[in-house]
Amino acid sequence: MSATAVHSLWTTAATAADPIGKIDAPRIEYGQLSPTLIIIGAAILGILIEAFVPRRSRYYVQMFLSVVALVAAFAAVVALAAGGYGTTKAGIAAMGAIAVDGPALFLQGTILLAALVGLFTFAERRLDPQAHGNRVDSFAAQAAAVPGSESEQKAVKAGFTTTEVFPLLLFAVAGMLIFPAANDLLTLFVALEVFSLPLYLLCALARRKRLMSQEAAVKYFLLGAFASAFTLFGIALLYGYAGSMSYGTIASVVDGTVQNVTPALADTMGNDALLLVGSALIVMGLLFKVGAVPFHMWTPDVYQGAPTPVTGFMAAATKVAAFGALLRILYVVLPGLRWDWRPVMWAVAIVTMLAGAIVAITQTDIKRLLAYSSIAHAGFILAGVIATTPEGISSVLFYLAAYSFVTIGAFAVVTLVRDAGGEATHLSKWAGLGRRSPLVAAVFAVFLLAFAGIPLTSGFSGKFAVFKAAAEGGAAPLVVIGVISSAIAAFFYIRVIVLMFFSEPRPEGPTVAVPSPLTMTAIGVGVAVTVVLGLAPQYFLDLAGQAGVFVR
Repeated sequence: MSATAVHSLWTTAATAADPIGKIDAPRIEYGQLSPTLIIIGAAILGILIEAFVPRRSRYYVQMFLSVVALVAAFAAVVALAAGGYGTTKAGIAAMGAIAVDGPALFLQGTILLAALVGLFTFAERRLDPQAHGNRVDSFAAQAAAVPGSESEQKAVKAGFTTTEVFPLLLFAVAGMLIFPAANDLLTLFVALEVFSLPLYLLCALARRKRLMSQEAAVKYFLLGAFASAFTLFGIALLYGYAGSMSYGTIASVVDGTVQNVTPALADTMGNDALLLVGSALIVMGLLFKVGAVPFHMWTPDVYQGAPTPVTGFMAAATKVAAFGALLRILYVVLPGLRWDWRPVMWAVAIVTMLAGAIVAITQTDIKRLLAYSSIAHAGFILAGVIATTPEGISSVLFYLAAYSFVTIGAFAVVTLVRDAGGEATHLSKWAGLGRRSPLVAAVFAVFLLAFAGIPLTSGFSGKFAVFKAAAEGGAAPLVVIGVISSAIAAFFYIRVIVLMFFSEPRPEGPTVAVPSPLTMTAIGVGVAVTVVLGLAPQYFLDLAGQAGVFVR
């Protein structure tokens, strides 16, 4: 018998035995997924550049590629929003894996802009004095070299720079773009890993204080691995409960509106323990990424040890992505469990606001102070999440957009204040900075006032929107605690401003480095966004309002 006859027999037999028929090829909406695809393509190109472009040219090629990719991806997000994919044409793409709707596009646009501003601080090469005639950035000369070893000294002497930070940044951004748009639990987990792993690496790459930086990366990695394990276990339990990874299907099983239940599924659906424990574990993993108490212990150590440009990028973009995913899980998958998760979120929000504000008062390092400040802000944003109204979603979106630019701007200013050992992050060294360098101190004061939520800054508009949504959603006591926490937080922000402007400068105090246009742009964008969203927030509030509807 010939081979073709045997083959035809096999295929005939398979067709007869297979009641499902042929396997359909996957349908991928490339246009709707274009922002993420552009970033992933550029990240892969960045790896090839590391392999094939001569070392002296890599920095410029990587910088150019990263800027072009981020701008192109943002243009794609704007084009999708203009095409109605945020409102009337919102839907599920990539065979049910990704949601293309208002919140997803708004958060993706915010992440891309924050990454672009953060990229400028990554590329800064004028702050440190030249080493052996070569300009240097914030990152280790050779990441694989043991700190203080002979190979590291040779790398510094040869003028090496770690240009791999650019593709790592792009991979992190790609994961962050998918994370708030994921529409099934498996996609959510893959996105979580895709953006976490590059961040673990980036945290370990500081040029100065290498050991502290590596310690921060190991802490972040170990605690992040625990959080990922909790999330994965929660996903397994929810899959066991609903028999599906899809958000919409799980939601309909939770609501009891699911059709055509198989007997095997009917047995597990009655088991609420699977649902409650699974949901709690997934939310726990997301609260870790957000930095909410009691999952916040990594935040101050990692913020302090990581290179400051990485801290700024991470503090802004990770919060945006993680809150986006948390909103989608609570509002799309678990609205039927609202009475179960709201009291827990109340407790988490209250503890987060108060702990972040109170512990920040005791800090003596500016980066740790900003870390505890970010924990307090996570609590304020959770107040909007708890509102469970469309206004709650739009207020959280607005707050995240406002907060991310203030954060990157503030950390960009921290990179400028230097002494012989690099960045001078101890608060005592900032005394009298306003007399030595009035412009830098004034800009930092603007960011601190925005963090404190003083009127006419973006921080006030964001807090007002979030607290208003929470009050209307029936969480008025939470708003009272939020206002008290804001008052406590204002104390330590104002304390830093008083220290800068009303203390005598020390003779051996730090100098303020003159940055290149890159860092100036990052700080300038931060100030502009802070002022514009403070003076005229209505257009952006309306934009967030239009984007505040999840597709299911």
